[in-house]
Amino acid sequence: MDTASSLPYYRQLYEQVRQAVLTGQLAPGVRLPSTRTLAKELSLSRSTIVNAFEQLLAEGYLEGVIGAGTYVARTLPEAYFHARPLSSPPPSAPGTLSPFPPQDTSTSPLFAWLTAVRGQGISRAFRPGSPALDAFPFKVWSRLVSRRWRQIPQDLLRLGETTGYQPLRQAIAEHLSAVRGVQCEAEQVLIVSGSQQGIDVTLRMLLQPGEQVWMEEPGYPGAREALLAAKAQIIPVPVDGQGLDVAAGIKRASQARLAYVTPSHHFPLGVTMSLARRLALLDWAARSGAWILENDYDSEFRYTGRPLAALQGLDREGRVIYIGTFSKVLFPSLRLGYVVVPATLLDRFLAGRACAGLSSSLLDQAVLTDFLTEGHFTRHMRRMRELYAERQALLLQEAARDLAGMLTLSPEETGMQLVGWLPSGSHDQRASQVVSTYQVIAPPLSLCHIQSPTRAGFLLGYAGVREVDIRKGVQRLAQALRTISVGKK
Repeated sequence: MDTASSLPYYRQLYEQVRQAVLTGQLAPGVRLPSTRTLAKELSLSRSTIVNAFEQLLAEGYLEGVIGAGTYVARTLPEAYFHARPLSSPPPSAPGTLSPFPPQDTSTSPLFAWLTAVRGQGISRAFRPGSPALDAFPFKVWSRLVSRRWRQIPQDLLRLGETTGYQPLRQAIAEHLSAVRGVQCEAEQVLIVSGSQQGIDVTLRMLLQPGEQVWMEEPGYPGAREALLAAKAQIIPVPVDGQGLDVAAGIKRASQARLAYVTPSHHFPLGVTMSLARRLALLDWAARSGAWILENDYDSEFRYTGRPLAALQGLDREGRVIYIGTFSKVLFPSLRLGYVVVPATLLDRFLAGRACAGLSSSLLDQAVLTDFLTEGHFTRHMRRMRELYAERQALLLQEAARDLAGMLTLSPEETGMQLVGWLPSGSHDQRASQVVSTYQVIAPPLSLCHIQSPTRAGFLLGYAGVREVDIRKGVQRLAQALRTISVGKK
């Protein structure tokens, strides 16, 4: 182990084993020494070995066989181990800026989704994607704002660079490297006004009208909206328990220009893309010259173990564009997100970011920089993981008692919302409208589908809902569902 490294020993061991698996030094199916043996051989504590192995098991690099030991996963695609070394991506025609076409809002996927999410009443139960504003560290944030105003240089009152505030870009790059396994330099980080703008800028830079794009089915309506605006040909690709079905995508459109994915925590179903699928997706992108747009919108909130490494960290070919946001993890009105761009695309994206509008408030960016670099963000995320886990458990408890037979919920290890499945034959959009009259927000899952869904359900957010409101919300939801025959269309 490198004693001079800032990385803890468990993380160094994790990285070494991970690289050995990805480079083929550790072949699929190879049995690893026991944690006790490794601890003795490496002169490390057994807990250090166990922590590294637990992360590798969680991310799919290793698999455990009860009573037989720990092995390198046998399901990794063979083609990935023979991929060519990192090189410049194949040249592609520069993207063109396509203006938004006039749209009828009644057919807009994003408009329909936002209408359902915002609801008609004042209740926050169960609005998806809302963080716990009641637990936000207002005093800390206020102190940082006050300090910046007292010491504010005039530069923070001027228009900033369209790429964003340089200290914030550096802080984000360091955070992503340490927590999400993202490989990037500060120069590759572009500050945007939330993930929606990041998606829009990316698609405008990479797509020509009519080009095929894989879209998760079901998937985020905002991404579908941006694809429609870019005049892309959307190819719905099914999602199952392992995430995006890469083989199905290749069968439907092997020469697609781009794939939009939420691999760490699929929106809206909540599944995590398996390592085998991730490597298969990267292999397809490298072979076909396609791009991958990774939206990592709320993976900070993983309740068991540590957050899983991002897909971008596995990318050897520079084919992944990585998007994240602070609006969902801190507070919605903080319109700050980021795009991590492959080095070969930087010039193109700099032009596209400039065309998408001026930079976000430099004061907000400076305060967020302080929040990150002084450790407040890490502490806040730790507290929110604990709080959200408690709120999810309460929602599941209340639903099991009051919603049995009407709505089925299952626990998840990550995120801010749960899927509630309605009985077979239900019409979730009609049910959602009825539920809204009881001052409960329950967006229908069918709004996330391009094709006709096989199951109906709601997406119920719990992160931003106080415990007392979770209990009241479940009671009101039960009252609403009793008034309708959810088993009939």
